[in-house]
Amino acid sequence: MPKKWFFLIAMSLAFQLDAQQAVPLNWHLLDQTSDGVPGISLEKTFGTWLKDRPVEPVVVAILDSGVDAEHEDLAQVMWKNPGEIAGNGIDDDKNGYVDDVHGWNFIGGAMGNVQYDTYEATRLYAGMRYKFATADPKKMNGEQKKEYALYTKLKKEVEERRESASKNLEQLLQTEKFVIGALDALTRTLGDSAITEENINKIEEDGSQELVMGLAIARQIVREGVQVKSVAELRALVTKDFEEGKRHFSKEVNYAFNPDYDSRTLVGDRYDDVNERIYGNSDVEGPDASHGTHVAGIVAAIRKNDLGIDGIADCVRIMSVRCVPDGDERDKDIANAIRYAVDNGASVINMSFGKGYSPNKRIVDEAVRYADKRDVLLVHAAGNSGTDNDVVENFPNKKYAKKKFLSCNRAENWIEVGATGFETGSGLVAEFSNIGKKTVDLFAPGVLIYSTKPGNAYSYEQGTSMASPMVAGVAAVLRAHFPKLTAVQVREILNKSVVKPDYAVSHPAVKKEVALSELSMTGGLLNAQRAFELAQTTKGKKKIKSKPQKRS
Repeated sequence: MPKKWFFLIAMSLAFQLDAQQAVPLNWHLLDQTSDGVPGISLEKTFGTWLKDRPVEPVVVAILDSGVDAEHEDLAQVMWKNPGEIAGNGIDDDKNGYVDDVHGWNFIGGAMGNVQYDTYEATRLYAGMRYKFATADPKKMNGEQKKEYALYTKLKKEVEERRESASKNLEQLLQTEKFVIGALDALTRTLGDSAITEENINKIEEDGSQELVMGLAIARQIVREGVQVKSVAELRALVTKDFEEGKRHFSKEVNYAFNPDYDSRTLVGDRYDDVNERIYGNSDVEGPDASHGTHVAGIVAAIRKNDLGIDGIADCVRIMSVRCVPDGDERDKDIANAIRYAVDNGASVINMSFGKGYSPNKRIVDEAVRYADKRDVLLVHAAGNSGTDNDVVENFPNKKYAKKKFLSCNRAENWIEVGATGFETGSGLVAEFSNIGKKTVDLFAPGVLIYSTKPGNAYSYEQGTSMASPMVAGVAAVLRAHFPKLTAVQVREILNKSVVKPDYAVSHPAVKKEVALSELSMTGGLLNAQRAFELAQTTKGKKKIKSKPQKRS
């Protein structure tokens, strides 16, 4: 076991450090031909098509864990409700939400904010166990047997995964103690000297197991080419990895797979009433806005201000609608978040979340239809399980559970996004990205994306959660510069303007090389320059009254 952990630690550090050094911070905005990385060609676009063009600012709603509205790179671009006076405790604009200055929080209430929540599978299991825990399948009718089959599946999944998380946590704690002890022994002999082969070979082993293991780690680090200045720096990196692992497994044990945990007491809503809309509070940041702030920065971090990063759009306002906890989001909250964003002027809604079950998909579908009728584009992350969404459903999605008479059974204002990395060739598609020839529209950068974090911080993250706001950002710029384009037209432009690689890529699910057209509907990558070229020749179908304004 120790050798396995040492190897994984070294490989993880090598990938993180070497990859970060290998690509520019803004690689995702660059161009394959000009810059040698498969970005979205945004910087080239700003230098050509968008230069000195009139613009109509648009609102992008970030449905997520929350956004740090005071971040140095976001504060100036946060949406401000024109009808609301901050902090006066009054619903000034009479929309039912008190002090919703920058948005709304549907997973908070008078008792506080939800940070952790269960997975949907856990909630379904918890709701069914009192009915079926002691039931006799032999006495059930056909429908009851179907429900019981789901119950037994959920029971097995939840209990096994909770037990696995508990064992992993215990093993991780033991390994942490062992590894940190080894590094401390190495510190006592190496001091502040660099971890090099020459320095390692000078050390005389004293027979202690800790030092033997410390030297084994150091040699592995050298072999993998990880550049660290000292053992102290290595110890800090390793400790961070262990802390993240412990948090992950602790959350799974205590919250995600705990059928007895109920976060809804904090919200204080009538949870079973799926039509209830007025609940929550005005705290759009919440207890942990790390994910949402990173997503918001990709879309709209202030450009050319010599701070942190440049976002994609310089003509948007970010609305934060908090509805995603650390765990699975709830259908009721998502439906209400979509409606809130639509009612308060959002033109584009980014949704970087997903789950495996959707017991109230009907109300989410109704909200999606509501957005469609009001010409709002929905952009959604495909998921990070490395699975095929054509086969394994990922919610929410564009397919309506119930088709209406003489209407399409898919949302035409919806675009589904997979993730790619910074390397061309077989490794283009991120190994974690979900795919789907019938369900995923296109791919966008989602590996090692540098963006904003709460407290004026910045860091790398990766996932389809990062790819989705790439598309949302470009969509927002299109809608700002071409206000006559409808949401459906923008979706069509983004899909038709993709760059299609002429080489095979690795299929994340089956690990074989295929054409990108086998992994998505378009078989292509988001490209801002080509999108704007196509938008120039597309006649908009939307009637507008307002006049374009100069970019602020």
